[in-house]
Amino acid sequence: MPTVNIRDKVFEPYLTAAAIQEQVHRIAAAINHDYAGKRPLFISILNGSFIFAADLFKAVTIDAEICFIKLASYKGTKSTGQVITAIGLDTDIHQRHVIILEDIVDTGKTLHEFLPQLHHQQPASLELAVLLHKPSATQFPIGIKYLGFSIPDKFVLGYGLDFDGLGRNIPEIYRLKEE
Repeated sequence: MPTVNIRDKVFEPYLTAAAIQEQVHRIAAAINHDYAGKRPLFISILNGSFIFAADLFKAVTIDAEICFIKLASYKGTKSTGQVITAIGLDTDIHQRHVIILEDIVDTGKTLHEFLPQLHHQQPASLELAVLLHKPSATQFPIGIKYLGFSIPDKFVLGYGLDFDGLGRNIPEIYRLKEE
């Protein structure tokens, strides 16, 4: 995989499409096992998780539903520190088994602020399925039940993750090249 140039940044290969799909299918198999007969509701957090959500949802073989919300906290390569809800939850989750789908957790602030709103609606259960987690960047620890990869605190893009709106359509994951 060659490097990718977006705006003034150079990104180097990090995770192959095959490695990503292997983890997505591993997570789906665990969910199929854990939620057999429970008809979970997946809540995908836009924009970044849409590809992960689509691939995971296709690999889930149990009865399930999916909906989408939009939360934002990034501008460029840095978190703004503020969580904005652009599109809210329009599905009743009371006594539902809920699985939040997130592309990446770094500081944990977005989910730290959002999860209490969901707990207030009294779901039967609430778990997280996350493709990427940056443990060394985490300031607000949250429990991730289904995790694809733990990665270093480096900026990444591809497979739904972007740099100022670009790069989401790359099937692999790249990381910002060190200078």
